[in-house]
Amino acid sequence: MGIIVISAVVLLEALALLVAAGLYAFQLLTGAPVASFWGAVFTLGLLLAFSLWLFAVGHFLFRGYRWTRAAALVAQLFVLTIGVPTITGGLPLAGLAMVVPALAAIIFLFEKKVLAFASRSGGSSGAF
Repeated sequence: MGIIVISAVVLLEALALLVAAGLYAFQLLTGAPVASFWGAVFTLGLLLAFSLWLFAVGHFLFRGYRWTRAAALVAQLFVLTIGVPTITGGLPLAGLAMVVPALAAIIFLFEKKVLAFASRSGGSSGAF
């Protein structure tokens, strides 16, 4: 159960970043004013790269790879650093939509069943 929740949270975060990248690209193509065009292209590249990275983390976490626990934890900590100021900045629903799943994922990351499942290294046959 825990691994499914964590994988779902990470995959939904990846999807959210992909949607944000799409909206950002749409605004760039429709002529939204930017201070630096190449800075905006770099930001778009980062959004796409982080989205792809989170898709990979969610996929390999679900398959039980060990390295994904640290990657998922770091991603959730980044979400918390954005979500908490969002709550205190006057957007409590948006902030809670970020903070609650991130906290749930962090709690499940340290559950014994998740630790046992996500112990596969690159060369082993699987956690089952």
